[in-house]
Parts: sequence; structure tokens; C-alpha cells
Amino acid sequence: METGNPRNRVRIFAQFTGIFILGMVIGSVIYNGIFHLSYNQLWIENKDLQIELNQALDEMKTMKKFSKRQTIIKSIKIRVEESEHTLDAVASKEIVQKLQEELQVLRGRSMFEIDTDAKMARTFLNRKIYIVREKEFSVQIKTMLVSEGVLQIWIEVKPYVRS
Repeated sequence: METGNPRNRVRIFAQFTGIFILGMVIGSVIYNGIFHLSYNQLWIENKDLQIELNQALDEMKTMKKFSKRQTIIKSIKIRVEESEHTLDAVASKEIVQKLQEELQVLRGRSMFEIDTDAKMARTFLNRKIYIVREKEFSVQIKTMLVSEGVLQIWIEVKPYVRS
């Protein structure tokens, strides 16, 4: 093969240019993938911090309002039980946040009167459908426990299937 021939030089130059462009495309795909992974992780951490901040602000308001009373619900903690249905972290966080907002009516209530409020909340929220990221999820309250001013709620979240 003669490198002195202009046709061969153009062909070799075109091959090197093609390899260079292919390398740029592959590199940009890898960079984009890494960027999206780190962005998604950052978004999840941001959502966690937003939930914690809202909960802390609500607890602070409740503490100021009911600082003299020891027998009231001061904070609400929601825990998602593990089930056979895997739920991504983002959907779980958003469902917990929506449920927190709906259960704010229980904050400041007497712990000794929680049985009527818990029945109401369980009836109201049983099999409630939440739409998160264009997917529907069914939420079921499994357990509610009040201890030292903290209402702890364990829920089960399943993908909702329309029948």
C-alpha cells in the first residue's frame, strides 16, 4: 500500500477521523451515564433532606405550641415495610411525603384519644392510591404505635393494578 498516493492518504485520514468521532461519541455516552447516576443520587438525597426539614419544622411548631402538654402527638414517623414488590427510593420518599402531609391533622392530638383518630385515618387512607412519577401505588397502613409523643406508622406500598 502506497502512502504517497493521495487517495490512500484521504482514506487513512477518513479512518482516523471516523475512529476519533466514534471515540468522542462513546466518551460522551459514558460521561452522560455517569452524570445521570450522580444527578439521580443527588436528587434522592435532596428529597430526603426536604422531608427531614419539613418534619423538623413541623415538630418545632408543635413543640412551641404544645410545650406544656406531655400527652400529645408531637411528631409522626412513617416507615415503609419491605414487601415482595420492590419500590424505588424516589417513589417511596414521595409517597411518605404525601402521607405525612395528610396525617398532619393528628399532630397535637391527645395520645389517649388516638384510637378514634387512628380508626379514622386507617379508614380514610386504607388502599389509598397515590400517583408518583406517572405510576399508581396503593398504600395500606399496617401498624400505628404512639410512644413518648411520637406516632409511628408502618405502611405497605404496592403497585396499583386496575381491575
